Amino acid sequence: MKYDTYPLEGMSAPNSPSYMNLIKVKKLNENATLPTQGSEWSAGWDLYACIDEPVCIHPSCTVKIGTGLAFELPRYTFGGVFPRSGLATKRGLRPANTPGVCDSDYRGEYIVALHNDSESIQWVEPGERIAQLIVLPYVPVQFDLVDTLSDTERGAGGFGSTGTK
Repeated sequence: MKYDTYPLEGMSAPNSPSYMNLIKVKKLNENATLPTQGSEWSAGWDLYACIDEPVCIHPSCTVKIGTGLAFELPRYTFGGVFPRSGLATKRGLRPANTPGVCDSDYRGEYIVALHNDSESIQWVEPGERIAQLIVLPYVPVQFDLVDTLSDTERGAGGFGSTGTK
């Protein structure tokens, strides 16, 4: 099936002539760095620390690091804030609420709650890449309270119910 526009309001379909979707971004601090991609096909856009001086994060602690940016995302999308793999594996730093969810109607500063999983003090430098933003669609829903649900083979089987292989 070919679309002229993506089914989500304000977004283009991958096979449309205007593949790139424009996201409005506002600098809340003149030192803020606009998001960048590591490569042409990267899903995530790097978010940068907008801080005046290095910030210390002690082991097992979380510190909020601002990006100095606010975004206007298309309706029916959200900004998922994910860890940067190198930062997580080499230094033990990752967003505390992974993934972080920034709703499309939020207009405030994107702040990354950076957690130190390592056993040593870690420093975040001004302008350092601290997380990655991925704009994702979601399905709007409503909840309907009912007395019964349809039957399935799995039923109410929870953790481990489908096997361990």
